[in-house]
Amino acid sequence: MAKGNSREPGAGGQGTGLANFLAAQPGDPWQPTLAAIAQRFNREYRGETVDLPDEVKALPIYQEKVAGILAPKAASPFWEMARPKKGERWLDIGCGVSFLIYPWRDWDAFFYGQEICSVAADGLNARGPQLNSKLFKGVKLGAAHQLGYENAVFDGAIATGFSCYYPLDYWKLVLAEVKRVLKPDGIFVFDVLNPESPLAENWAILETYLGSEAWLEPLTAWSALVKDAGGKVIKTQPGELFQLYKVKFS
Repeated sequence: MAKGNSREPGAGGQGTGLANFLAAQPGDPWQPTLAAIAQRFNREYRGETVDLPDEVKALPIYQEKVAGILAPKAASPFWEMARPKKGERWLDIGCGVSFLIYPWRDWDAFFYGQEICSVAADGLNARGPQLNSKLFKGVKLGAAHQLGYENAVFDGAIATGFSCYYPLDYWKLVLAEVKRVLKPDGIFVFDVLNPESPLAENWAILETYLGSEAWLEPLTAWSALVKDAGGKVIKTQPGELFQLYKVKFS
């Protein structure tokens, strides 16, 4: 598709829940991993607790989580790397409830989402139009390696907070999909867990007990992966746990 095409991203089909979504992909080798991660975050969005061993509860990082101190340390301000502009179309992959908590109305950019957690997707699809029916274009239930949108329709894409739950082989597929749906001059912003962070190892232990194993990949491996996918890292920004990458594809 030509650069600047005004074609609307295709709506595509959306399953009525996690079970339907997974059942539609019986041959996908990533299905067990996707199911485990979706289950973990569905529990979290429902507010369900996980019975953790006492030694895990004793970790300082768990105490920070309970106190609400950990969440800001794990947040990645993607807009500091590439702020959505008025009238642009942006895809938030693994969006959670992004449209409800970030200033999309101030940016005046069109929001499209894709999310593996059915509780988050259903909740955002219910509340998003109430917040701003003009800018909110809906959330699809689906995995990051199978984006339910047409080629070259987005000005930017975001993927924060979940790269660490998948190996690099999976992210090869994700980068290929992101490249496919971006316009030729589109921007991709994503974050990765920095294994050199003093918090990383204990954070990974906690995440594993909560139901989603975290991969501690070196930052050099991520840079190489982007290059192999035909991308160029334009900018990086370190955080307390995660490092942000701003990427353009050739």
